[in-house]
Amino acid sequence: MRKDELMSWRCVLNGSEVVLQGVPFTRRLVEILRDDLLLTGTKVSCEMGRCGACMVLMNGRTVNSCLVMAYQCMDQNIMTVEGLEGPESDPVQRVFLEEGAFQCGYCTSGMIMSVKGLLNNNPCPTRQEVEEGLSGNLCRCTGYGSIIRAVEKLGQ
Repeated sequence: MRKDELMSWRCVLNGSEVVLQGVPFTRRLVEILRDDLLLTGTKVSCEMGRCGACMVLMNGRTVNSCLVMAYQCMDQNIMTVEGLEGPESDPVQRVFLEEGAFQCGYCTSGMIMSVKGLLNNNPCPTRQEVEEGLSGNLCRCTGYGSIIRAVEKLGQ
């Protein structure tokens, strides 16, 4: 496989099958989501997997979409923050609003996806498990108190 080779890329994205033609094998998932599919809820920040702004779920587990290449997510089940849309707000989104667990909002979609991943694997996490589950997400605007309170409220 050469870096410039193109592929027919497919996955299940937010519950629907998606197929794209002519995708470079090494195109980053965050670029596919934002540039090719116009799903801009996934943010780009550090571009090296340190901040968590680009966090999505792949097969129910959190991944930094800036570090995942097209070939790595082929035929996988991917969920972005847009996948939480529905007639009623997702419980994680609702509790973030109730607890004021955001400031500028740039990190919020990544935080929400990390919480979804955490709760998928552990519906009643301890405070330490919440802190560990969010350790890959950085927020420069606020302390994490309201975010942790929001997650603890969900685990009750």
